[in-house]
Amino acid sequence: MKDLIIVESPAKARTIKNFLSKNYDVIASKGHIRDLPKTSFGIKIEDEKFTPEYRVSLDHSKIVKEIKELAKGANEIYLATDEDREGEAIAFHIANAIGKEASTLPRIVFHEITKTAIDNALKHPRKIDMNSVNAQQARRLLDRIVGYKLSPLLNLKIQKGLSAGRVQSAALKIIVDREREIRAFKPVEYYSIDTKFKTDLDAELVKFEGKKIEKLTITNADRAKYIVDALKNEKFSVREIESKDRKIQPSPPFMTSTLQQSASNRLGFSPKKTMMLAQTLYEGVQTHEGFMGAITYMRTDSLNLAKEAVEAARELIKNEFGKDYLPPKAVHYATSSKGAQEAHEAIRPTNLNFTPEIAAKFLQKDELRLYTLIYNRFLACQMSACVSQTQNLFVVSDKGEFKISGRKVLFDGFYRVYGDMDKDKILPNLNVGDEMKLESIKESQHFTEPPARYSEAGLVKKLESLGIGRPSTYAPTISLLTSREYVRVEKKQLIPNDVAFSMIGVLEEHFNDIVDSEFTSHLEEKLDLIAEDKADWQKVLSEFYYPFMDKISEGKTGIKSLKVATPIGEKCPQCGGELVKRKGRYGEFIACSNFPKCKYSRNITSEANSDTGVQTAEPKAKKELVKLDVPCPKCGGVIVERFSRRGKFYGCANYPKCDFISNYEPTEHKCSECGSMMVKKELKKGTFLECTKCKHKVQIGEN
Repeated sequence: MKDLIIVESPAKARTIKNFLSKNYDVIASKGHIRDLPKTSFGIKIEDEKFTPEYRVSLDHSKIVKEIKELAKGANEIYLATDEDREGEAIAFHIANAIGKEASTLPRIVFHEITKTAIDNALKHPRKIDMNSVNAQQARRLLDRIVGYKLSPLLNLKIQKGLSAGRVQSAALKIIVDREREIRAFKPVEYYSIDTKFKTDLDAELVKFEGKKIEKLTITNADRAKYIVDALKNEKFSVREIESKDRKIQPSPPFMTSTLQQSASNRLGFSPKKTMMLAQTLYEGVQTHEGFMGAITYMRTDSLNLAKEAVEAARELIKNEFGKDYLPPKAVHYATSSKGAQEAHEAIRPTNLNFTPEIAAKFLQKDELRLYTLIYNRFLACQMSACVSQTQNLFVVSDKGEFKISGRKVLFDGFYRVYGDMDKDKILPNLNVGDEMKLESIKESQHFTEPPARYSEAGLVKKLESLGIGRPSTYAPTISLLTSREYVRVEKKQLIPNDVAFSMIGVLEEHFNDIVDSEFTSHLEEKLDLIAEDKADWQKVLSEFYYPFMDKISEGKTGIKSLKVATPIGEKCPQCGGELVKRKGRYGEFIACSNFPKCKYSRNITSEANSDTGVQTAEPKAKKELVKLDVPCPKCGGVIVERFSRRGKFYGCANYPKCDFISNYEPTEHKCSECGSMMVKKELKKGTFLECTKCKHKVQIGEN
């Protein structure tokens, strides 16, 4: 008789099979084989007891039959699903689906899929951790309660096809709140004094006439010109030379959130792509030593490292780079993530002999890029600090004081393998009292910038810092927000669509807990307590469910309908679909209900039987013109947004008496060179203000 090992992934099954004798069968469940039904609520609630009504899906009925057949003739059945709560729950469901008592089957776990790890796991089986299972069940039921009870209400009151989620709605509010900040932002004009001393030394003005100069100190062109005129003929000399050494410590090894952030920033990968590639590397790839998992488990919030892995890294560092690059003792990192599972490991390579150079012969391009990132970050975390020297020269005259900064690396340390070192900026050898010649000095106009929109990596970092979600939920949450078109990604920035504002507005007023970061984080902490056997999962569900359902009842009558799409009883002239009235950022308009497949739309004031469609989901004109808080430069009248077939433009409300027109948004800012109006332009290099007369440009944002 053979022993049977059950995992969740076919790729994982193939890799494990390579390490075992013919006395083992390895089969994959292909994910969750039991779950709540798709067509009904699936939770029985009686006397404050919540009983999930799990079903084996039709897609998994065949694999369940295969596992049952193998289990009948098996000597021992090992449950070898992933080591997190999700994996624990899958193991529990597998046992139940094949008619076995979960507590009777041995459970084996491992951080990496290598022969040593599998052999060790088989020698040390344990029981299924029901606390982790219950934590996952509580999460699943909470998500079902919110989704199944709240989503229909949003569909009724706002728009068909909407869904709410315990984590996704809190994440969406973060994005919407940032967009609100950006829209409310008013740029503030300020000036810098751009100065160079001999041999092209950039200098920063820090004092003028005894007063400290900071970023927003100089707020108008007249003051800036006065300072330039006062300083350009002054004599300067070195007053002080300051030099400091500082150590830059390496970053910890990767956990899920930091891997997603670094892969986004360095490689341009989305969190979803990062996790797909990491899963492939974990489950098994071809290496120079055979088929095996190349990295440890990729869904983790721990910074722990196996002692053997650290020792191997230190040995490699010593041999490859020398003892100067090796700290006296191994470096240990403390995990700060809320709810971190310390028994897990950080993400690291499983075999340091499988170097990126060797891996290049076996891995696909993007697999190699991610593997190299993980490999180098792990090595770097056990290397010596980088030592750099910062230098400051303070140059003074009767009226002003400037600071000239320089830097140089004294010892590269971990930067040898990981990091982007700034180029050295070495200052010339000077002494206190030496004369400094002024090469150039001029004033430059600037404007303060609004807060930046979140990137996918930035949102992951924010969610982690607030304790919203866990490693397994970051990528799916962002993917859900974009796939449901609550959010779009432009130039790597997350921008909420109009329906997101409507939805968050309703949730803030009637279901504030669902979008409140603190409440969502507190609920995550309760799930952690369930996993630690410090909270009862039924009680956690009960405490959430009943107050939530009271709000659902209140919302059915208390929420005013904000239907974003209202049928108008007409068919689309382009595809035959139903025409609806929608609300866009510029007002109401008529569009096809089959958007985005069909992009027909028209101005709401157009004739009902018009068959002329425009290829956009926004109106080309509006009932009420949007007014800008900027006077017309020609007549002093009101500037308004207008639309033509070519898109949006700006014109004077006094047309045709006044013919002012601009393709770019006029602003209240005046050009520092000639005093004319400046307009806002979105260019490849960023956002600029440009003078309508002399074309002087000032950058106010970067892409």
